[in-house]
Amino acid sequence: MTKRTRNWLLLAPAGTWFLVMLIIPLSVVLIFSFGERAPAGGVVPAFTFEQYANLPARWAAFKNTMTLAPIGTLSALLIAYPLAYFLAVKVDPKWRTILLVLVIVPFWTSILIRSYAWIFLLGGRGIPALLGWFGIEGVRLINTPFAVLIGIIYGYLPLMVFPIFVSLDKLDKRLLEASSDLGAKPWRTFLQITLPLSIPGIATGCMLVFILLMGEYLIPAMLGGGKVFFVGNALVDLFLQSRNWAYGSAVAVTLVFVMLITVTIYMRLINRLGANRDDVSIM
Repeated sequence: MTKRTRNWLLLAPAGTWFLVMLIIPLSVVLIFSFGERAPAGGVVPAFTFEQYANLPARWAAFKNTMTLAPIGTLSALLIAYPLAYFLAVKVDPKWRTILLVLVIVPFWTSILIRSYAWIFLLGGRGIPALLGWFGIEGVRLINTPFAVLIGIIYGYLPLMVFPIFVSLDKLDKRLLEASSDLGAKPWRTFLQITLPLSIPGIATGCMLVFILLMGEYLIPAMLGGGKVFFVGNALVDLFLQSRNWAYGSAVAVTLVFVMLITVTIYMRLINRLGANRDDVSIM
């Protein structure tokens, strides 16, 4: 057996899985997007751009997704980084495992139950009622973009914490000690050593959270109360309720295209930051 044949055989299982689970479904959705809605629902084969011409009708869903997904990702990063830094650098190793388990404990409970908990906390008998005791009346939190943002941060925070923690945990602590011995202030050590060397973890965490948020359905449906729609909510409506598979496919294809562009720009930015980090480390 030649080396080339052996390589193809090793790649065959993953390649088959990739073809069956990704390429073929996306191809079907792409074909459907050029079709038309059947009278009883579904799709009729055709070749028309009518569905793509109707995309502005779902502009609100795209706007909410492209606004709250980046804000949610950035907010999760701002909260997760200090937590990951504390766990990786400041905590005694004998307590680290226990604290890491506490970070993932929410994942042991269904996101549905956790969202119901936030419905109560943000509803009229939760935080608004507490604020009313202090004379702050008329605060409405549930069924708002703020409620959706809170649910996003809470639901996806562990996915941001762990990649950053891994990067910081692998950080050579001798670099921090050397920086301190050379007279660098803590903030300068952080900006020139800790932060640049943790960029791979930041990139991975942001990528995980952002991609999942782009297709999020449950959190906007429950905490947005039908008033804050994501593209995921629009897809459920088009495929399961309106049964307009052609239009739903066009929306789905557009979402994938937007994600590809966004992720490509993001990865190029990360690669440029990585190159700058290497230049700094050489200097």
